[in-house]
Amino acid sequence: MADAPIIAAKEPKMVDLEAGKDYFWCACGQSKNQPFCDGSHEGTSFTPVKFTADETKTAALCQCKQTGNAPFCDGSHMTLE
Repeated sequence: MADAPIIAAKEPKMVDLEAGKDYFWCACGQSKNQPFCDGSHEGTSFTPVKFTADETKTAALCQCKQTGNAPFCDGSHMTLE
């Protein structure tokens, strides 16, 4: 069984993304720089999710780490207790 990520928050974080820029989304939930990776996953089975913004916009990034559309929020946090 794979390790379960830590739920960093039960709501998404709105972030400003810049077109063409690379970002690294925290998949483990341990980063102090949520929702982005700060290297806290080292020594775990997790790796950050690299993505490139396709346009300059504000986006809702997942912080519960349960999304099926990483790094973007898909509403999965609404099913958490």
